[in-house]
Amino acid sequence: MHRPPTPEAEAALADELSVARPGLSAPYAAALPGARAAVLTRLWRALVYEPMPWVARRETGRDGLTLHLADGRRLHGPHADPYATASYVTELRLDGTPHDRPERLVLALAVPHAAAFAAELGDSVASLALSRAGQPVSDHEPVTGWEWEQRIVDGHPYHPNCRSRPGFSAAEQLAYGPEHRPLVELGLVASDDCLVTGEWPKWLRDGERVLIPVHPWQVAHVLDEPVQEGFAAHPLMSLRTLALPDGPHIKTALSARLTSSVRDISVYSIETAATVSAFMETITERLDVPLHITRTLGAATANSPDLAAVLRESPDLYANPGERVVPVAALATTALPQSPAWLAEFTRLALTVCLRLLDLGVALEAHGQNLLVVLSPTGAPLRLVYRDLADIRVSPARLAHHGIPVPDLAGRIVTDDESTLRRKLFGALVGGTLGATAGSTAALRTAMDAVVDDLPHTPDLTALRREPLPTKALTLMRLSPQTPGDIWAQLPNPLLSPAL
Repeated sequence: MHRPPTPEAEAALADELSVARPGLSAPYAAALPGARAAVLTRLWRALVYEPMPWVARRETGRDGLTLHLADGRRLHGPHADPYATASYVTELRLDGTPHDRPERLVLALAVPHAAAFAAELGDSVASLALSRAGQPVSDHEPVTGWEWEQRIVDGHPYHPNCRSRPGFSAAEQLAYGPEHRPLVELGLVASDDCLVTGEWPKWLRDGERVLIPVHPWQVAHVLDEPVQEGFAAHPLMSLRTLALPDGPHIKTALSARLTSSVRDISVYSIETAATVSAFMETITERLDVPLHITRTLGAATANSPDLAAVLRESPDLYANPGERVVPVAALATTALPQSPAWLAEFTRLALTVCLRLLDLGVALEAHGQNLLVVLSPTGAPLRLVYRDLADIRVSPARLAHHGIPVPDLAGRIVTDDESTLRRKLFGALVGGTLGATAGSTAALRTAMDAVVDDLPHTPDLTALRREPLPTKALTLMRLSPQTPGDIWAQLPNPLLSPAL
């Protein structure tokens, strides 16, 4: 039975948990205050830095920051660091009334679409507390990539919906969430009429029929197809992508809203998968930079975003003996060396590679899930690995300027708009990956200051040094369901000025 998306998701999930896993009830209850603070901190960051139309002005004081709302009310909280990852907000005051529950604060704000967003926030708090409950204490260092990804418990470092999983019961979260360390049994759906790009393997065929791996949540809630028994795989941090025990990764369709997006696989992504993968393989062979791209091995769809899958290489293939391939999102959750010197070297590596690609005409969405780093046996950052090419951007004009053949692509992936290209990279890499790895404006500024003067001088680097930093306005997007596409905010540039 599924709980309805209500602001009292904490109690509803507790009721489910008492049946599904009663041994976790006490740890779940103990984790709730910390989960509320984690989501409230992310929400406060959004209210301070995103262009909310109902915030008239923001006023900095000695004791914190006050948002003057358009209706005359005031919302007061602590000074906000746009790159902080620690949970430092335990309470916000709306006209003097304290709020420690993010969903109840949003309901009290009574802004457009507040009720739906409040339900998502309540779900995020409850799911985050469940994710934190019962986490094992272990000194064992992960060996495989999927083990690293299981260490990422809190989800998106800046999105208030960091763990929102509406439509997932407590039992389903425990069965499918990577932080709960399950094995997930994928099913197989046979299709006679299937679009396939790349090489679809024989072990995923039944004669002339294509066998499409499907997620069990999809089977239970979306698909109305006969499903064959499949195989077990380890879920990765995106939930819908899973690692087979022998290496390859399978990206499944999962028609549920997680954080911001519904996680299906568009027919467009399948159509372009092989072309984009081959193009990026050519680009990386041409470049003299320490970057690997995980190849897309095959992609298939039964002409539906609800019934599709992508098979790609495991990033683990790009580690030499003694090296480790670690998703960047896992860096802040481990005891790996992260001194200021280490952070500067990682920043140098990431900016060098990604700015070089951008100059040539490819903007990576290099957030902590897509970007991985190869570490030496001593923990030094050596090379980058990038996976999931579905949302990169490619500039034909920039490619042509460098004499690079333009791939046969159309649609959303292709653009020559400089603002779009820079937003794609800077928002994910600096505002996401580097900011979250640093954990504060001060640490990010120190790392970037140490390396930017040594980078090749390009117009993109100039923009990075002189302009506010673009980032997706993730909360405003959830409060603006009538607005298609991305909405952007501007963060204080750590190279220019301190945060509010």
